[in-house]
Amino acid sequence: MTNSTFILDNGAYTAKAGLTNETPKLVPNCIMKAKSERRRPFVGNQIEECRDASGLFYILPFQKGYLVNWDVQKTVWDYIFSKESCSVNLSQLSVIVTEPIFNFSSIQEAMTEIFFEEYECHSLLRINAASLSCYKYRVEYPGVKCCIVVDSGYSFTHIIPYINDTKVKEGIRRIDVGGKLLTNYLKEIISYRQLHVMDETYVINQVKEDCCFVSQDFFKDMELAKRKLESNTIVKDYVLPDYTTLRRGYLKDPEPSNEQQTLRLTNERFAIPEILFHPSDVGIRQIGISEAIMDSIKACSEETWPHFLSNIILIGGNAKFPGFKDRIYKEIRSLAPAEYPVNVYLPQNPITYSWLGGKQLSQDTIFPSLLVTREEYEEEGPSLCFEKFDI
Repeated sequence: MTNSTFILDNGAYTAKAGLTNETPKLVPNCIMKAKSERRRPFVGNQIEECRDASGLFYILPFQKGYLVNWDVQKTVWDYIFSKESCSVNLSQLSVIVTEPIFNFSSIQEAMTEIFFEEYECHSLLRINAASLSCYKYRVEYPGVKCCIVVDSGYSFTHIIPYINDTKVKEGIRRIDVGGKLLTNYLKEIISYRQLHVMDETYVINQVKEDCCFVSQDFFKDMELAKRKLESNTIVKDYVLPDYTTLRRGYLKDPEPSNEQQTLRLTNERFAIPEILFHPSDVGIRQIGISEAIMDSIKACSEETWPHFLSNIILIGGNAKFPGFKDRIYKEIRSLAPAEYPVNVYLPQNPITYSWLGGKQLSQDTIFPSLLVTREEYEEEGPSLCFEKFDI
């Protein structure tokens, strides 16, 4: 029996990877090419060695939330398992790897095949990141029977209700808004208003992370953002990195222009995350995140509603926007029946929460029964994995 488990929370933007006795490494799940160094592709964290990250070109394994480019994914995985990153030999290890909800069976099969046949891992568990979060939450709050996981990541926002660790399939909702769309929209707005940044995905993604917040009162903030500088609390300048003295930009109070190149940001600071709550603002004909949570809960039986409303868990990169949790609480409170309490839980780090759930699961006595070993796979083939892994 192997005593160690390697957990790979394989997000479309960041892979969270590491052995259970380590802190997870965050690895960009892509290959990047830079204008400054044409010949060299940067895999994962090698991007930190890039001297000038302006005009980066991304080659992504995921498109629209699903793994489609196996060559790129395999290159990133090779990097993650190599000495340069996590330095592991999977043949002695159990592996927990996450995949998107409602993943295509062809992708599942290819994934299983790569881990058993190419990496020769000892045993495998394929699972959704949200299920690991649900597991972790229920360990932290014993006695909780139902919870609803809101996973707002790079490609999508998924809302998944769980009763006793089991997904309620008819309650799952998906909104086609994630971090990628928000960054792209911010690029368009800045390019239209002040500076052409359509090729600057990497930098503008940092601008989004450093500057954006979720408004608690959109129209009030819009009025504020229109004011003159001295009475405007929203407007900020973002100093762009020049890659000689500054590797990452930063936010500061606006002042008369100096020699540094800056972006002046006003209403885009909160109008960008607002798309999560009103996808129709950018022509996506879907309901926003709060209505989708209520819609999901109402698809479940009525006696579970109070339990779901008091156990709403937020994970994924978008949950890090300041004000995200408060806005969801405020909107759910106004939509939910008055007699039910509402509680929204935001983990300390919504990005690594699922990975930590995997770590806890690997220490549970039920864990060995969830795995498929390499011998079982060689005997029975991929069909066993379809039976065993509930995706």
